[in-house]
Amino acid sequence: MEIRTALITGGATGIGRRTALQLAAEGINIIINYRNSRTEAEELAEYLTNHYKTKNICVQGDITKYEDCERIVSEGIREFSAIDIVVHNAGPYISERKKMADYSVDEWDYLVNGNLNAVFYLSNLIIPSMREREWGRIITIGFDRVESAPGWIYRSAFAAAKSGLASLTKTLALEEAENGITANMVCPGDIIGEWKEKAIIESLNAEDPSVPVGRPGTGEDISRVVSFLAKEESSFITGSIIPVTGGKDVLGKIFRDQ
Repeated sequence: MEIRTALITGGATGIGRRTALQLAAEGINIIINYRNSRTEAEELAEYLTNHYKTKNICVQGDITKYEDCERIVSEGIREFSAIDIVVHNAGPYISERKKMADYSVDEWDYLVNGNLNAVFYLSNLIIPSMREREWGRIITIGFDRVESAPGWIYRSAFAAAKSGLASLTKTLALEEAENGITANMVCPGDIIGEWKEKAIIESLNAEDPSVPVGRPGTGEDISRVVSFLAKEESSFITGSIIPVTGGKDVLGKIFRDQ
């Protein structure tokens, strides 16, 4: 089997870190993109190399900027000759609850660029080489019910960008199917705090009554789905929006809490 290389945006911490661990354990080389978490990125790359014997590099860059995306891709291809898998994990988010009319233009642009335009930037740069190799995996990250373009109070920019990204993901799936490239979206439920980096086994004795399955979600719950979509054998799955929520109605809970 050919050794693949994956670019994970926001790969130094959280679900991105857990995904890097998952893919490296399966023999995939990792390009860890980070914006500010240099120490965490370097420590992760060293860990992956020592434990899984894969080749791993860190590349700093702000995905909201096209010039940074150019550099991320350039450094990755220079090191590995090709980028086979892209996990668009990084997704800027503003925790403050704000109505749309209260966003500044800079805040709006930052959220839309990071959650939607960045996927265009990186896809625009990487898809041509995927076409040449007739193989590629594009995996985006959404939120529960994103495919129905729901309203999300106090999260207008994030919700609008991710809803647009769901459509873009499906469009890429249609346009690039003939080139051996798949595009799918994974939608995490309420996976918060330290649980983003934890393994499933760590959650089995924990209780979360707000989740129908009874336990908290973990980063590994997401990374296992990402790993499945990245495999050679998953070529028939494309244009899919896959919720990983433990059965929880995440937006319904949000509306009830208002």
